[in-house]
Amino acid sequence: MTTATPRRTKTRRWLILILVLIAVIALVLWLLRACAPPKPGPPTPTPTPTPTSPTAQPADCPDVEVIVIPGTWESSARDDPFHPRANPKSLMLRVSSALQNKFPVNRARVYTIPYTAEFRNPTNLTDRQADYDVSRRQGYLRTAGRITAVNKHCPLTGFVIMGFSQGAVIGGDVASNIGNGRGVLEVEDQIRVLGVGLIADGRRVVNQQINVGPNPPGVGAEVALGGFHNLVPGITMNGPRVGGFGELARRTYGICAPGDLICDSPTITNPLRAVGQLVNAANNPIHAMYATPKYWELDGATATQWMYAWAVGLITGAPHPKHF
Repeated sequence: MTTATPRRTKTRRWLILILVLIAVIALVLWLLRACAPPKPGPPTPTPTPTPTSPTAQPADCPDVEVIVIPGTWESSARDDPFHPRANPKSLMLRVSSALQNKFPVNRARVYTIPYTAEFRNPTNLTDRQADYDVSRRQGYLRTAGRITAVNKHCPLTGFVIMGFSQGAVIGGDVASNIGNGRGVLEVEDQIRVLGVGLIADGRRVVNQQINVGPNPPGVGAEVALGGFHNLVPGITMNGPRVGGFGELARRTYGICAPGDLICDSPTITNPLRAVGQLVNAANNPIHAMYATPKYWELDGATATQWMYAWAVGLITGAPHPKHF
């Protein structure tokens, strides 16, 4: 009686394995062919969509919706969007209240986004504020949600979007997604965005928008720290916006005072040290003085005065849609 040698046994196993693999491959190919769609015959004509642009909108729709996004510590999640009171010294309140006094609500309705607007310092164990990621995400969702909802009910209403500091990051992110066809509004509704105004944008890149006044060489803090992304928990640095502002680039205006580390930051190599610096930068003399001409001015106008005049021009020149 002879027994198979180990070498023969191993060879047989390999042959069996190869045969099994061939069988499996053949079965898969057969299934693919059997399940493949039939070869196309003459193309079936598809109905050509006939877009129907509305010629009028409901009577409660304003001609222009002004979306205002306050900065860090200048809003709260439960604030009144039509009469914000979370921080009476809010920078953007100087612009929004002036616009409310200038225009009737049917011409320009001013809506201030209520959101947490906090920035917890992870280097301070006693800091109980919300993480920047949480605050920024809430602000984005509420801003995008408001624009989408208004556009659905009021398809002819134009939008002016403006924000400061964390609010500028949020407004810029919303504008970037709209301008690059990534949601919030349909591509055909990009024309509804009349303008975007950003003061001290934390994702600023020098030539991605129209720079008003001084154009410092630095970048936004999130861009400067973008290489570290989410190294610090709760503070994700997203880097520059992909595609910039896309179709809205020539309608987006940025204001940044030289030396304001939120929007004019050098490349940073030590993220832990930088986080503390950036938290303090949110309340530094330069960042907190855009309502004065001390660190930024253009022809004698402060940043808030320029933003107000710019918005007035957009609203005055906006169409007057019909209502039903």
